[in-house]
Amino acid sequence: MVCYYNETITFFYNLSKKNISDTWRTKDIVVVSLGLLVCFFVIFANILVMMAIFMNRRFHYPIYYLLGNLAAADLFSGISYLYLMFHTGPWTIKLSIYQWFVRQGLIVTSLTASVINLMAIALERHQTIFTMQPNSKMTNHRVVLLIIGIWVIAIVIGLVPTMGWHCVCNIQKCSNMAPLYSRSYLVFWAVLNLLTFTVMVAVYTRIFIVGRKNHRMSQHTSQVKHKETVFNLMKTVIMILGCFVVCWTPGLVLLLLDGLCESCDVLTNEKFFLVLAECNSFMNPIIYSYREKDMRDTFKRILCYPCRRSQPGEYSGVRFNTLEQEDPLMNRKFKRTAFI
Repeated sequence: MVCYYNETITFFYNLSKKNISDTWRTKDIVVVSLGLLVCFFVIFANILVMMAIFMNRRFHYPIYYLLGNLAAADLFSGISYLYLMFHTGPWTIKLSIYQWFVRQGLIVTSLTASVINLMAIALERHQTIFTMQPNSKMTNHRVVLLIIGIWVIAIVIGLVPTMGWHCVCNIQKCSNMAPLYSRSYLVFWAVLNLLTFTVMVAVYTRIFIVGRKNHRMSQHTSQVKHKETVFNLMKTVIMILGCFVVCWTPGLVLLLLDGLCESCDVLTNEKFFLVLAECNSFMNPIIYSYREKDMRDTFKRILCYPCRRSQPGEYSGVRFNTLEQEDPLMNRKFKRTAFI
């Protein structure tokens, strides 16, 4: 077996018929410009989500911790794609084999973390819906262990090609889209993600069917309101999952074709599917803003913080939990605001 660790990236790209130019073409400029714009918005939006969950005590529950971890995965995805944008096009030629594996490994890790996190959210929602609780009984300690486990698995899967599942020593098995990755690894990764999507869709379908049945059987007003709260949160999570499937499925199917069909043209729309997949990472904050009034209000308070701070004679703290109290001296009610 002959290994080609001393060869350049150009050697593998020529082998896979994936041309890389040493000059900037119009297509390269468009893709990189669009990609950079998306990356900066992804990073900003997901930092905003993480700040909102951290600062607002109403979000200090397991489901929101998992949603916060999903935002962390999307933030990592934005950083990974930002790194990719500065190491793509003509810049690709200058990469060493190790740098190329780092570039691709970051993308794989971020996607895997998002997929596993969505699965964890689906299972958490399954548990809470069937016990009819708005928030699960999972302790903070278990949530932390779950989050650590998600990232450990994601990092391991991202490092697998670097640890040997590549085609540097078997160039006949090299893929077209990722010229140093083995076709079998791409098939494994794509099938794993598509199966995970299928399981999550099945879980949410079961939740929806059983939930509608229980909702019709509810008699008391308090029960109806309680279940509406549960299902409103579930609808938000379903929208997040649906957006993820729509944005990522074309790219995963393309990877599957690359691994299984050597004669298929998978390079024509590759970069645009990549940008579509990255767009998913800034859709979640938009969904939160649309579905969650508390989240939307928290976003506004965070974004308006500099404006409030610049106004003289006004306290610049960010308000979240407002409680009504009675003033015994003035015999009237006033609001006490908790500052975080």
